Amino acid sequence: MDIKDPSLAPAGHKKIDWVSAYMPVLSGIREEFRRTKPFRGLRIAMSIHLEAKTAYLATVLKDGGAEVYATGCNPLSTQDDVAAALAERGVFVFARHGVSAEEYEEHLLSVLTCHPHLMIDDGGDLTSLLHGKAQALGDCLIGGAEETTTGIHRLLAREAQGGLRFPMVDVNDADCKHLFDNRYGTGQSTFDGIMNTTNLIIAGKCVVIAGYGWCGKGAAMRAKGLGARVVVTEIDPVKAIEAAMDGFDVRPMSEAAAMGDLFITLTGCRDVIRAEHFAVMKDGALLSNAGHFDVEIDKVALEAAATRVYERKPNIMGYEMKDGRTLNLLAEGRLVNLAAGNGHPAEIMDMSFAIQAKSLEFLLSNKDTLAPRVYRVPAEIDREVATRKLCGMGLAIDTLSPEQEAYLAACE
Repeated sequence: MDIKDPSLAPAGHKKIDWVSAYMPVLSGIREEFRRTKPFRGLRIAMSIHLEAKTAYLATVLKDGGAEVYATGCNPLSTQDDVAAALAERGVFVFARHGVSAEEYEEHLLSVLTCHPHLMIDDGGDLTSLLHGKAQALGDCLIGGAEETTTGIHRLLAREAQGGLRFPMVDVNDADCKHLFDNRYGTGQSTFDGIMNTTNLIIAGKCVVIAGYGWCGKGAAMRAKGLGARVVVTEIDPVKAIEAAMDGFDVRPMSEAAAMGDLFITLTGCRDVIRAEHFAVMKDGALLSNAGHFDVEIDKVALEAAATRVYERKPNIMGYEMKDGRTLNLLAEGRLVNLAAGNGHPAEIMDMSFAIQAKSLEFLLSNKDTLAPRVYRVPAEIDREVATRKLCGMGLAIDTLSPEQEAYLAACE
């Protein structure tokens, strides 16, 4: 194992215990797994933001009988106290906050050296290694589950090229994931990270949201609720119309760049904010990213345009331009909600991680029939998780009577 400091474990245990109290769906699945041991004798590799909610998921899989090997999926999102606590709970952990690119890859390879039977990926880095230098470590792999939009893009591209070597479940597009995690989770946690880092007000600012997918929708909604004027940039005309009808201004980044006080990228693409945009931004503009990789803001161009780069406070680097303006980059352009915050709320990740756990169970149950391609989460899993969540919230819904079912099933 490779963790920073085992003595940090007590603080990590408190974090894990706290979130577990607010994750009733995953706790219910944990009790089932303790009885049925669906993963007995199997090894599960995880590359996912290593913080308290993730740690709880890892313990649930362990209680299901698995040997669990965990690492992070971002060099800045690992919480060292949680990693230490998870190691004490019997998970093999290879993760430290702030590792270099080389160390990050070493940790990914370390979890794969167990020759996993099942895998949870977030962003596609484990999957990429298993199609490259670490192919031999995938000899036992039944399949895996992918957590996020960026990872799904990479998977679908690989599938389209005919190169996917094992079945993967698209957790990101499950209703109980993207409708809540991407929208409400990203919306809240992004602003948690930004506000805690900057200690600045959102009300009255012009907030530029790059991308109006589910994550962008959530961030725009939260910005509006906090009193900001919101501008959305998009490449999809349908999403742009949706943003306009949701009450937001829609502009190309070439116009929005001069308007924004705070920028948040949520596209999954690279170079969304570039040199020509930095050239016209306001003095003091805040630049942040809530997409998976640190490529949405062109950091190379930003540094090239600066005459001085300096730390203004933890997680904020100032880039002083030739004309005296200073642009502020938050969390190195990495995921601001995790690199500068605690990630999504526990109640939201309850659903996402329940989908993950059930998706691994689905892969195992269908291992003899699944071809190497990307699969949607079965509708019955989505419905089960939603029903459990409603119960955990103390809510109930109506059911159809036999007469109503007959009416809806009738052809005439």
